[in-house]
Amino acid sequence: MLRAGRAQVSGRFSSEPAFTSPLPANAQLLLAEGSTSPPRAQEPGELEEAPGAMASPSPPRNPTEVQMSQLVLPCHTNHRNELSTGQLLKWIDTAACLSAERHAGCPCVTASMDDIYFEHTISQPYINAPGQQDRKSGVCVGQVVNIKAKVNRAFNSSMEVGIQVSYEDLCSGKHCSICKAYATFVAQDPSGGKVKLKLLTPQTEEEKIEHSIAAERRRMRLVHKDTLKDLLTRSPRETELETRDGSAAVPAEKTRVESVELVLPPHANHQGNTFGGQIMAWMENVATIAASRLCHAHPTLRAIEMFHFRGPSQVGDRLVLKAIVNNAFKNSMEVGVCAEAYGQEMSVSRRHINSAFMTFEVLDLEGRPRTLPMVAPEPGDGERRYREASARKKIRLDRKYVVSCKQTEVPLSVPWDQSNKVYLSYNNVSALKMLVAKANWALAREKEKVRMYTLEEDKFLSFRIEMSVCIAAGQAFSLLSDLRRRHEWDSHYASAELVQQVDNDDMIYHVVSQTLSCENKPQDFVILASRRKPCSKGDPYVVAFRSVTLPTHPASAGFTRGETLCSGFCIWPESEEISKVAYYNQATPGYLNYVTTNVAGLSSNFCATFEACEKFLLKNKEHLIVQL
Repeated sequence: MLRAGRAQVSGRFSSEPAFTSPLPANAQLLLAEGSTSPPRAQEPGELEEAPGAMASPSPPRNPTEVQMSQLVLPCHTNHRNELSTGQLLKWIDTAACLSAERHAGCPCVTASMDDIYFEHTISQPYINAPGQQDRKSGVCVGQVVNIKAKVNRAFNSSMEVGIQVSYEDLCSGKHCSICKAYATFVAQDPSGGKVKLKLLTPQTEEEKIEHSIAAERRRMRLVHKDTLKDLLTRSPRETELETRDGSAAVPAEKTRVESVELVLPPHANHQGNTFGGQIMAWMENVATIAASRLCHAHPTLRAIEMFHFRGPSQVGDRLVLKAIVNNAFKNSMEVGVCAEAYGQEMSVSRRHINSAFMTFEVLDLEGRPRTLPMVAPEPGDGERRYREASARKKIRLDRKYVVSCKQTEVPLSVPWDQSNKVYLSYNNVSALKMLVAKANWALAREKEKVRMYTLEEDKFLSFRIEMSVCIAAGQAFSLLSDLRRRHEWDSHYASAELVQQVDNDDMIYHVVSQTLSCENKPQDFVILASRRKPCSKGDPYVVAFRSVTLPTHPASAGFTRGETLCSGFCIWPESEEISKVAYYNQATPGYLNYVTTNVAGLSSNFCATFEACEKFLLKNKEHLIVQL
């Protein structure tokens, strides 16, 4: 059974570009079953808005956006009449590729697909037995799967495509989200070389947010292997094996699956390479078989961890697909699956072209996860995979609950440790970038060169203060990112101690404030400071702050522990010697009275503090040049 979830791929079909379609060779059949829509334009004979109607200007359409609608037919379902996960992955990859090629203007190949979390069941509607609780119905034959894909950001030769998948019940008109995901595509010239991509300019607030955060997601992908390796290095090698009773465990070898596929023309794309969506579908098939051999039931796919394409395969290749259950937890199991290719039957050399990890559950009649049997790993590589599966589960939880949840759902002070440092850093920077990209900032006060803006949204009042300073952006970035010098210009800071240098971009400080709390005690903070240099032209220098908790620095009786949810600096170069410096803060309740007093004009502390910041920057830029 497939569960809908979070994967992100977005797109839309168009007849506009003259380059070859990325659809596989059986595209005509696919298009006969589904439909795609071009960029919104006035069609001949289309009715115009009635005179006197309230015309609301529609937001500009992203030129890379692709929309695909597929009618679910019996050939798309599995033996349980549920929409096949493999078929959905094919549609997702097709829509995403079309979006990427619209931007690149040339053929593109899938480099990777980020984690996909399936949350809603995609299956035939259930008929509840008397006394049985309601169960969710999902996508079945006759319903429609809608896929949107659009390029979020183009880097040098790669681009991130965001994907949204939902289903539509044509009889009831009900719409429900299936999943969201992100995919990375690489543009290639006819000889297979990489193509330098043109920059993408976001238009809407949503596009600006996705464009800004795409750089953080790219950074997180690049360090994923290091994160796993670091977690395994610090974990006890035998702890998990010793605490589980192996006597009743199922040998992992009994779940092993190996299957071979011959790549035929219908499996290929327009470049003659095996269609990425087809490879993902084959991998899902063998992973499902491996999971079934452990539980002796029909498993439900819960999540897919990052497909990573290591190289291409062509028509005529043989693809060997291998799967095995790496580890079984109480209610879920991880299946590792890989794809290898070779050209001739007698060839002894195989190319590793893809790998992924899939998480399955087995649901009872009430839709609740069943308890699974334990797995006894094989000695050597089996034990390594067993431990790595536990580490990946930890990483998945960090990503899901630190990275993926909304800002309003994130606790103010998240516990910091080595295993979640990458995701807390991502959350720290992306939260500030999201705040910066908001469109409804209103000018509240202006005093000489200092301008103060406010943003009222949900239960938060945010403010930003900005001014232009005669200093190079890189110099301002270096000076403002060191909290140990904050007290030199900010009268609210008494001191800041660097307690942990995480890496070159992330530091943790213990800050003591001059401000007294309602308990008449000074406040202190434990703050994660995350620095980012511009990823490409037009990006600002970023210094983001948020509260974390450290076991070495618990709250003490002499202070009132304060917290900050989202704050920091963005610095844009206006010329080689002039920069726009902006400070943002999403005010927490304890800080709200101070903010509103300044917004209302009853105090000028903000303006005075920012003017002191300018003097600090101008005074120290020459010293910084000498040091450099």
